[in-house]
Amino acid sequence: MEKTDASSAAAAVADAKISSIFIYPVKSCRGISVPHAPLTPTGFRWDRQWLVVNQRGRAYTQRVEPKLALVEVNLPAEAFSEGWEPTKTSYLEIKAPGMDLLKISLCKPPKVSDGVSVWEWSGSALDEGDEASKWFTNYLGKPSRMVRFNAASETRPVDPVYAQGYSIMFSDMFPFMLASQGSLDELNKLLKEPVPMNRFRPNILVVGCEPFSEDLWTEIKISQFSFQGVRLCSRCKVPTINQETAIAGPEPNETLMKYRSDKVLRPDKKQQGKIYFGQNMVCKESLTEGKAKLVKVGDPIFVLQKVSTAAEAVA
Repeated sequence: MEKTDASSAAAAVADAKISSIFIYPVKSCRGISVPHAPLTPTGFRWDRQWLVVNQRGRAYTQRVEPKLALVEVNLPAEAFSEGWEPTKTSYLEIKAPGMDLLKISLCKPPKVSDGVSVWEWSGSALDEGDEASKWFTNYLGKPSRMVRFNAASETRPVDPVYAQGYSIMFSDMFPFMLASQGSLDELNKLLKEPVPMNRFRPNILVVGCEPFSEDLWTEIKISQFSFQGVRLCSRCKVPTINQETAIAGPEPNETLMKYRSDKVLRPDKKQQGKIYFGQNMVCKESLTEGKAKLVKVGDPIFVLQKVSTAAEAVA
């Protein structure tokens, strides 16, 4: 593993920089592009804080409900400022084709729903009420409720095999997912029809590095914050869903299978038929107290440690 001295890295030319930051307040619904975002112990503030569930409390995702791709969400711009707290007039706004605007108060709802589950986790969550339930029931055409992660009583730990001591809300596995524009550009050279980055739903998009160099990053510095690359991001069927139409096709996964599969990247490892795009990350400083924990578009990225090949990366 290559290692760079942190002090010399600070004086060196950056290895990349952040070009976009994306927050996905409602799991599997559209993201918000923001100029800066506060770090919290579970990732960027507001990221995957809400979830739409079926009548048994099980999470809906685009894998089974691709129409969620068309649901737009919006938060007040000031919600992404350090230290901001919602007032009685602060709302999460939700809209979708053919639907009236749904406004969800950012002040915590009083009702608790038990038996909410997403992947391996189950617990209680805060229920957003009958209006939200009716909106998503009408939109999806099946009984639905909208819930908020109950951080006061629940914890959802990251798999300690990969990142001991970290937690998430309703994200799939890790607090952050980083991808590079170079990787997307390289992929698009091989596709008949280019795809946008929203197919891959990163939190942090970077520019200025070689394609797929993020595979190799095991420790990077963004501003004064240390991020660890903990696992290559294996992709499900969501990248095949057009985020403007909610219609799925074979690409880009078909092409990714040809040159981004475990068979190609990790031929000596156990084969699971996975394809990889992006790097899952945790942030060391997100767990400590302190103010001014903002990551911003334009922040330089310094690579402090990396492996030599994707075959050496954790996946």
